[in-house]
Amino acid sequence: MNIAILGSGLMGSRLGLLFTKAGHQVTFSYSRHQEKLQQLSERAGKKASWAMPADAVANADVVLLAVHWSQVHDVLSLAGPLAGRTVISCVVPLDDNNSQLVIGHDDSGTEQIAKLLPDCQLVAAFQTTPSEILESVFRGRIRDTSLKPSVLFCSNEPEASRVAAKLINDIGFNPVNAGSLKSARYTEPFAMLTVQLAYFRNDGPMLTYQFRLNDQAVQDID
Repeated sequence: MNIAILGSGLMGSRLGLLFTKAGHQVTFSYSRHQEKLQQLSERAGKKASWAMPADAVANADVVLLAVHWSQVHDVLSLAGPLAGRTVISCVVPLDDNNSQLVIGHDDSGTEQIAKLLPDCQLVAAFQTTPSEILESVFRGRIRDTSLKPSVLFCSNEPEASRVAAKLINDIGFNPVNAGSLKSARYTEPFAMLTVQLAYFRNDGPMLTYQFRLNDQAVQDID
């Protein structure tokens, strides 16, 4: 797949690098400093490049939205039309101090983004996994699905769900379909729980979680 990364922070950078290692073509974009994008592209090798947001998404099959909540409107305005694209959002609606959710209970940041991108196939994924653990899981990829750490995702679109599940699996995790975008009302607070466990305990951010499911398909949950 050809993947445009909108955001060069920890999550966007690390996922972009791993996607190239998994064989995908990646274009890094959206940073205060062009040098950072150039460095990421060089680290990622021949399967990577960098560009301004509109150019990055022009030929992309998938767009990874990996910015702070406060930057969503800005990056989407720079990217331009995304109609028909699969957009994977790992955005959590945090305040400027990254300490509190600014949306919750009867709505979610993901559902707000869906309103901004009505013609896209939106899926929320990677919100609940610390970026620090991604490389370690990728290096130690396990074939046995029952032993893999999980990554939750949710979407209203079957094709977007399929794409997200493939990318999650490609970097060594077991994709767990949590249902429709409405489920983001619960996965986003769960992301805050993983933050508490990863960053406010002595164990550090090398945190994974695992859901063991029976034969009941998770996509049936709404």
